[in-house]
Amino acid sequence: MTHHTNYFIFLFLVTLSFFFEISNGSFINVVSYGAKPDGKSDSTMPFLRAWSSACKSNEAATIYVPQGSFLLKQVTFWGPCMNKIHFRIDGTIVAPSDYWSLGNSGYWILFMKLNGLSIYGGTLDGKGAGYWHCRKAGQSCTAGARSISFSWSNNVVVSGLKSLNSQAMHIAIDHCKNVLIQNVKIRAPSGSPNTDGINVQFSSGVTISHAIIMTGDDCISINQGTTNLWIEHISCGPGHGISIGSLGTYSDEAGVENVTVSNSVFTRTENGVRIKSWPQASNGYARDIVFRNLIMQNAHNPIIIDQRYCPGKECPHQSSGVEISRVSYEHIRGTSASPVAMNFDCSQSNPCWGIKLQDIKLINNKGSQTSSCTNAGGSSTGVIIPRSCL
Repeated sequence: MTHHTNYFIFLFLVTLSFFFEISNGSFINVVSYGAKPDGKSDSTMPFLRAWSSACKSNEAATIYVPQGSFLLKQVTFWGPCMNKIHFRIDGTIVAPSDYWSLGNSGYWILFMKLNGLSIYGGTLDGKGAGYWHCRKAGQSCTAGARSISFSWSNNVVVSGLKSLNSQAMHIAIDHCKNVLIQNVKIRAPSGSPNTDGINVQFSSGVTISHAIIMTGDDCISINQGTTNLWIEHISCGPGHGISIGSLGTYSDEAGVENVTVSNSVFTRTENGVRIKSWPQASNGYARDIVFRNLIMQNAHNPIIIDQRYCPGKECPHQSSGVEISRVSYEHIRGTSASPVAMNFDCSQSNPCWGIKLQDIKLINNKGSQTSSCTNAGGSSTGVIIPRSCL
């Protein structure tokens, strides 16, 4: 049975259990613990008291956030808990307007060491504008907070969440297993720095499905230690596309393996599907990657492997140690904003191998399109436009 099929069964069972447990478990309204829906009163401690009650519950518990606006400062919801916990959010959770008040932890809302957590609905407003302004002005700023993060947790479902204007990454998944993110909407201005939509690292069995992501950085970034990742039905743009990497940041680095990106649309993105690594020694890798059934609408680099990735710093004059292999590009069509619609710039010491192209049609509106290969080997079948350079 495929990873994909497993996940639809997983989703069905999780949804079924959610509606069963919400009617049978304990129901905890944050307002009854002192939270105020005025967007100004600090509701951090009331939320934590509600969490403590839910976490100790002998039955599955639902924490309910009603309509209104609730101000939260930096908060960590710790596990392990006695039972499953559901967050049902009808309102908006807002960060303080003063970005300094979230401190330097790098997190705004963090869920840690949990097994069986679901979040349904709601809006997160990270109030990131002040922080972005500080970054762009080159001033001394805080580390920048990710809006919602899941660390060392298993069996997590996030459905119907909207995330706006995160200081940094919107949704971060780190050291997790079996995570489903679906029907989310993520938005930040195209010029906002490092506002990746969803970031995955050191995690296995993650599915991201039916998402609209408009940001100033990668719609989805896939980093070291990610395996068995399924991404489908993503509307990406503006943003930097869907990226694996940057890899090779460390010499001793976990690889990325078994990733599928399918049935997605990229609109005026800086890149379409990208694999990138730093030009320095590393034992990292990316392998068994499939990009399938994708539409590019004026994407600048629709298909790109960049193993000389080195923005904004003095670059090491080395060859990337990251090995990229068995990458398939299938049924990808649309328009390229640059003449080089396919660019495989691979490592001199570790050439890319097993690159497969099947039925590619990427047209440059100005009438000329080409492909570029450096240290890349593979095969092609079907109609390939621009002509394959492999």
